[in-house]
Amino acid sequence: MTPNSTNKNLIMGTQVTEHGTSNLSVVMFPWLAYGHISPFLNVAKKLADRGFLIYLYSTPINLKSTINKIPEKYSESIQLIELHLPELPELPPHYHTTNGLPPHLNHTLKNALKMSKPNFSKILENLKPDLVIYDILQQWAERVANEHNIPAVRLLTVGATVLSYYLNFVKKPGVEFPFPSIYIRKIEQVKLGEMMANSAKDQEPDDDDQTADGTTQIALMCTSRIIEAKYIDFISELSNMKVVPVGLPVQDLNTNDADDKELMDWLGTKDENSTVFVSFGSEYFLSKEDMEEVALGLELSNVNFIWVARFPKGEEQNLEDALPKGFLERIGERGRVLDKFAPQLKILNHLSTGGFISHCGWNSVMESIHFGVPIIAMPIHFDQPMNARLIVELGVAVEIFRDDAGKIHRGEIVETLKNVIIEKTGENLRAKMRDISKNLNCIRGEEMDAAAQELIQFCKISTN
Repeated sequence: MTPNSTNKNLIMGTQVTEHGTSNLSVVMFPWLAYGHISPFLNVAKKLADRGFLIYLYSTPINLKSTINKIPEKYSESIQLIELHLPELPELPPHYHTTNGLPPHLNHTLKNALKMSKPNFSKILENLKPDLVIYDILQQWAERVANEHNIPAVRLLTVGATVLSYYLNFVKKPGVEFPFPSIYIRKIEQVKLGEMMANSAKDQEPDDDDQTADGTTQIALMCTSRIIEAKYIDFISELSNMKVVPVGLPVQDLNTNDADDKELMDWLGTKDENSTVFVSFGSEYFLSKEDMEEVALGLELSNVNFIWVARFPKGEEQNLEDALPKGFLERIGERGRVLDKFAPQLKILNHLSTGGFISHCGWNSVMESIHFGVPIIAMPIHFDQPMNARLIVELGVAVEIFRDDAGKIHRGEIVETLKNVIIEKTGENLRAKMRDISKNLNCIRGEEMDAAAQELIQFCKISTN
């Protein structure tokens, strides 16, 4: 989709909004994963509210799933620009996204994105934006922008806790992280080492971190000082990054979608705080053993639940075959098991929802905090263990621990569920979560206002 030039000229006039004025045009370039595109779109809306013209740049398959999430009021201020990756036989267009991408093609997708640099350069040449906001997973985008004399800043879709832990690990090898609440266990250390080794293999010269050159770099981050102040400050101690929080990456609540009416009607029959929502994101999947332990833990706990039990694309299974024999019959009306999309925001916002068993992806953590729902943490890998330890430290979560072999056990799931949904523990977690959510609401918009002004000032300095 190419932006209409008339619309562009209209929008490029200074717009007066409730938050201030701006006439900056911005190309936003997220990594090709929904967990990255979603927070980029959230920030795009916030910037559009403050008068920015946004060009969101991604592959057609990603933009197709994004269109419905852009309200009509942004029809001119947020425009979608198609990113066309090189045609590779093993990577047809429906694989130009991480959603449903077979794991063995991850490296191919990264390479295809790097091969699209000329296309990105052409887009910048045609649009002549005032600023590029790019994903840290494609640091080369900054160099391409600079070749066109366009300033660029990164938007980090992870939290400050995990980034500060990583920076400490890299820049101070052997030095213990100064915040003991945040740690990774042996099995997690192995996975982190494997991830870093694979990442190093993919590195190219123009992937070098430009924060190493001594120049202060602005980094927008999807977080708030309310929850991560000390970790934000520690990043500045360890690097020359100036972290600018933009608030929580939570999309608008769509209350008009009738497709989930039956599910929400069922949830409405349950008592307040009596139901647990169980979901591990759109790109993380339980092993057969973990699925069995989760199923039996839910069954033996006797709590109400909604469980989104997804399978990798191409490995879809019949739910009855994937779950313990007779499970669906035994739980009856106490639970719902889905193998498709569930309206996560609606479920978290519902009075009947009293807890969230989550993999602790950053977006899910922030959504749970936003809606005041305590978390039962069951991290899988990447940043998730550190996210889990952060929310435990904040007093809004409990963690289900894996054993030394990385296994989870139904008994611990049962005990944790009862504590959170039935016992006093849950009341305390919900009270603390409500306090944090209230504090975040009190400063809603302030951090984004400051971030918008930071970007305006950055562009002024860069073009002088």
